[in-house]
Amino acid sequence: MTRLGLGLAALGRPGYINLDHAQDLGDNYEPAAMERHAHTVLDAAYAGRIRYFDVARSYGRAEEFLASWLASRRIAPGAVFVASKWGYTYTAGWHVTADRHEVKDHSVANLRNQLAESKAKLGSHLKLYQIHSATLESGVLDAAAVIDELARLEQSGVQVGLTLTGTLQAEVLRRALGIQRGGKRVFAAVQATWNLLERSAAAALEAAHSAGMRVIIKEALANGRLTERNSDPAFAARMATLREEARRLATNIDALALAAVLNQPWADVVLSGAATAAQLQSNLRAANVRWDSQATARLAAVTMDANEYWRERSALPWN
Repeated sequence: MTRLGLGLAALGRPGYINLDHAQDLGDNYEPAAMERHAHTVLDAAYAGRIRYFDVARSYGRAEEFLASWLASRRIAPGAVFVASKWGYTYTAGWHVTADRHEVKDHSVANLRNQLAESKAKLGSHLKLYQIHSATLESGVLDAAAVIDELARLEQSGVQVGLTLTGTLQAEVLRRALGIQRGGKRVFAAVQATWNLLERSAAAALEAAHSAGMRVIIKEALANGRLTERNSDPAFAARMATLREEARRLATNIDALALAAVLNQPWADVVLSGAATAAQLQSNLRAANVRWDSQATARLAAVTMDANEYWRERSALPWN
């Protein structure tokens, strides 16, 4: 089994913020067509020995698409690891141009409602349930009723985790590490952004891994910015460095970027966000990249200031 997993954020709904996402779906947003397309990518992932699959309540019909694939391929719960998330509600109504694509609600009532919905879709395949984009501002980590409910979920056999976003990822993670119920840490896993451009959470993620948490890395390709799709003139110097290293290591840019994460000993699972089978096949090349100290040294030059990174991400258009 590869350490690569597959996230379905770009497969479960018509709109997403990845660069040029529109062309991946061929402008065919009919639900049945999108379900078939998702199944094709899932088949490619399974054939590539991926067994970790990541969805969320806010990813449109991602849970439904994954569930129908699991059922149609007769994949037993023990054969794969399925993680989902609660805290956002999908509100785009299957429209790419919606004013709002998702609404955040970290209340205990929403946790209970969305957990019931996720269980109805995924059943016993669901192994990990995560707070979607936990932040200090939302107060979710200070909400005793939410933490108590999550602790009860963990006692029932479903692991509990949280996903992070923004410049304060490390602070939120350090706060989460100290949350306990009954003398036991509540959170068994953390899903965070780390990539060649944004590395600010590295020390906190290493500490979490050392403490026994499963560390899952998302956005390893920076929503397409670490692929050949990035034609931004302001990125040209970084792109030149990436291309040179990819050539030297006989790979492509996306596999190079994923290999950089796989090279981190604290990263347990690294998510591919592939929206096509071809992208997935390209991503899988990361497992064969022979990373070396020269790559580490040379690619340090492409790192961005965290504030700049997150400003650019927030400006990416839904498409």
